[in-house]
Amino acid sequence: MAAMRKITPVAKVVAVALTVVIAAGLGLWLYSADRTAGDTGHWAGSHAPDRIEVNASVLKVDAAAREAVLRVLVVPLGRFGEDDGVAPTGELRLLSSSSLRDDRVFPAHQRISSLDIPIALTGGAVTDYPFDGYEARIEFAAVHSGEPAPVLFTLDKVDSLFSFSVKDYRATEDQGGLDVRFSRSASVLVFALFMMITMWGLAIAVFFGARHLIARRKGLVWPSFGFMAATLFALAGFRNLAPGSPPIGSLLDYTAFLWAEVVIALCVVVAVVTGAITEQGKPDS
Repeated sequence: MAAMRKITPVAKVVAVALTVVIAAGLGLWLYSADRTAGDTGHWAGSHAPDRIEVNASVLKVDAAAREAVLRVLVVPLGRFGEDDGVAPTGELRLLSSSSLRDDRVFPAHQRISSLDIPIALTGGAVTDYPFDGYEARIEFAAVHSGEPAPVLFTLDKVDSLFSFSVKDYRATEDQGGLDVRFSRSASVLVFALFMMITMWGLAIAVFFGARHLIARRKGLVWPSFGFMAATLFALAGFRNLAPGSPPIGSLLDYTAFLWAEVVIALCVVVAVVTGAITEQGKPDS
């Protein structure tokens, strides 16, 4: 049988470098996917030269409050606007769907500024984190000087913690709308899964450490107990770093965090009690 080749230091350096490059490349790919999704816009409505453009961006999704905030800029074009859409030529009334709280009125010949409009979310439960999802119907219509005006509605996102997909397009001559579903972005899913794996990994590490102390009858090894206790409290702080600040009682807790805390706490208690009994059984020096 041929002797196994010894791995040279150069080969180790190359292997480490390749691992780092692959990990960085995977991170860049995930970032690019999130960035592309954020730059993707959706539209519904009329492309007539004389129209009211409603450009909206999703600034923030608050799952606990079941609310999302849209930053909306209304741009009247053609005969409806003046100064390249800066102001309407007549009184402009923006009518919105029931998920938005109220309608907005823009006086004639006055500059239009952007608006932050909250919308209500339906469906889903925040405790399903990180696999929760929510829905909203966003529709706009416009009335210019008392008459309906064609509307083109566009929507994109800014909030990096959520992605959105369009389930249905609602477009007529004087109305534009989208049925939207919000879900956690790919980066949030990856980080949440990493947290779950890490929590279980730490719990298993503490378990094997406690098992070694008990099986070998090491007694009271305070540095080891310090590590175990520190892990118990560190996991609580680590859990609070979850992006989106999920509430206690979410899927993350029931699948990883609470179990990891139970395992570590039991290991600390059993190891200390067993160590104390072992110390008492040792003869005095």
